[in-house]
Amino acid sequence: EVQLVESGGGLVQAGGSLRLSCVASGSTFDDYAIGWFRQAPGKEREPLSAISVSHTIYYDTSREGRFTMSRDNAKNTVYLEMNSLKPEDTAVYYCAADGWGPLVTDWNYWGQGTLVTVSS
Repeated sequence: EVQLVESGGGLVQAGGSLRLSCVASGSTFDDYAIGWFRQAPGKEREPLSAISVSHTIYYDTSREGRFTMSRDNAKNTVYLEMNSLKPEDTAVYYCAADGWGPLVTDWNYWGQGTLVTVSS
């Protein structure tokens, strides 16, 4: 079993940047694919990116290249760098582990989420 804790969210102006972190504990971090999702108010949770055990990265192309995911196995941490943020990026951002795919049900473990608010 793995526990995930996200951090780095907050209030940012449109056009700004944030870096989210997802720290994993409780199991061998290297054994798990990690994904980033977000959920805006009143909307379903949507996939953003995922990184496999072999460090292959998948991005949802609708982010227009503004989001970059990386992984530091030595720190048991996955990052999501977000640039040129827009008000529509406002959401709770979640990381997930042990899975693969665009659906919530594709992943077995979830963090509690970190709120990102982008003001116009």
